[in-house]
Amino acid sequence: MTSPLLMAMPGNEKLAAELAAMLDYELGRVEIRQFPDGETYLRLMTSPEQRAVAIMCTLDHPDEKILPLLFCAATARELNASRVGLVAPYLAYMRQDRRFKPGEAVTSRQVAHLVSEAFDWLVTLDPHLHRYGTLGDIYSIPTRIVHAAPMVSLWIRTNVSNPLIIGPDSESEQWVAAVAKDADAPYCVLEKTRHGDRSVEIKIADLVRWQGRTPVLVDDIISTGQTMLEAIRLLRSQGWAAPVSIAVHGLFAEQADRFLAQAGAQVITSNTIVHATNRIDLTASLARAIGEIATP
Repeated sequence: MTSPLLMAMPGNEKLAAELAAMLDYELGRVEIRQFPDGETYLRLMTSPEQRAVAIMCTLDHPDEKILPLLFCAATARELNASRVGLVAPYLAYMRQDRRFKPGEAVTSRQVAHLVSEAFDWLVTLDPHLHRYGTLGDIYSIPTRIVHAAPMVSLWIRTNVSNPLIIGPDSESEQWVAAVAKDADAPYCVLEKTRHGDRSVEIKIADLVRWQGRTPVLVDDIISTGQTMLEAIRLLRSQGWAAPVSIAVHGLFAEQADRFLAQAGAQVITSNTIVHATNRIDLTASLARAIGEIATP
């Protein structure tokens, strides 16, 4: 029986190769380039005919990635792939989950529709389910969510002495509590008020009873980093050392990684998006989820 194919979109080659080795999949070859006018040229160099295909594409900077990804899935189907699945360690377009103002696009539902039409299944890691209960609320295909909390806790236990886990807001408390429990550490959460995409107001509780511990800020996503930066400022104002700052997904918009480093934070991310701060390896967890869902 022919082994399944795992095809990597540009920028996903390293993680795809590691996953293919773990799953005993063949690593397929895709040629993608742009014509001078900006249109995409795509060619599957490995035949998908009568084979199960998984396409690997983490969706940071999604507007430049989604159209080539859909071309790749459609081409695999046209060339008679038996099934086509998507491995998107970071799943974009989860932010706009309702129409806050008249006329706004609810892009989370629209992208979910596009992906559900193109693929047979989806594996992702800790999507930002803010007002949705499950991915099934918007995706009509089978999905698997890999949770990073156990590996985040393991990294903290292994690398941080006497930690205090600090979450960004009350909505994160359940996730932060799970990380803290597995890390055998106390936790607290900040009070966050967002005034805009780049403006965040933070209030922090009195942390005197935990003096002497190492503060560890944990969040699912670092985008502009404003929440982390404001929390660092408040901690320093109370006499704490610069914290360890951990995020599952490091987007680092607008040079956020540089500003966090200048603030003195040690920044740690998982390998869902390739970055120099990747220290938490979630490859094995992703491989298990793919193995479960990709088997008909």
